[in-house]
Amino acid sequence: MDNKRSEAKSDVISGRNPVSEAIRSGRPIDKILVARGEKSGAVVGILAKAREKQIPIKEADRTKLDYISGGAAHQGIVAFAAVRDYSSVEDIFEYAQSLGEAPFIVVLDEIEDPHNLGAVIRTAECAGVHGIIVPKRRSAGLSYTVGKASAGAVEYMRVARVTNIASLIDELKERGVWVYGADMNGTDYKDCDFSGACAIVIGNEGKGISRLVREKCDVIVSLPMKGKINSLNASVAAGILMYKAMGDR
Repeated sequence: MDNKRSEAKSDVISGRNPVSEAIRSGRPIDKILVARGEKSGAVVGILAKAREKQIPIKEADRTKLDYISGGAAHQGIVAFAAVRDYSSVEDIFEYAQSLGEAPFIVVLDEIEDPHNLGAVIRTAECAGVHGIIVPKRRSAGLSYTVGKASAGAVEYMRVARVTNIASLIDELKERGVWVYGADMNGTDYKDCDFSGACAIVIGNEGKGISRLVREKCDVIVSLPMKGKINSLNASVAAGILMYKAMGDR
């Protein structure tokens, strides 16, 4: 097995008993993959426990599970463990308060590429962001790949998961946070003042921020495009906006 393939499996838990014990112990788990059509009593019980803890579950072909588990006996189920515990939204606010600073938050609306999430975490840590918030579903989690891409920054950055990003934005606004969504046809980011309590929302790599999330943002900010394509990599766009905000604070 080559190094790249073995690295990708460093956060994989294979087999019914190991997955069950990981759930029971409270270990942070990003998602579970179960073999399509798997209906054995043991697996059904494991999935019920996972749903109680709101762990995302997806079906996959057994050949995919064979590959992910690297030949280990997966018994029709594998789990992806997080490299560290998730924080809560409240943890992020408390951290900002402990520093005597206005909250500086990055919200990622369905960023799916773990390398992008890792890069955002790395830049956020350098730019003084107090925390990052991601959705529980349709989002990269704190996997081994994310940890590696963050160059260690994942150990210092508070990352919270929420059920619904649109509802989260309502909560942030109620707490006095001004919300800036990154999208096309908005105010030039250079003309925006990010001082004070602020949250920057970055959308999915292909679709951008969702319509409802866009509507809930206080301001839509855009980056000028002078080339022949009309979008930047999500982590690059996030980095530019984070450093603009850092300079305004």
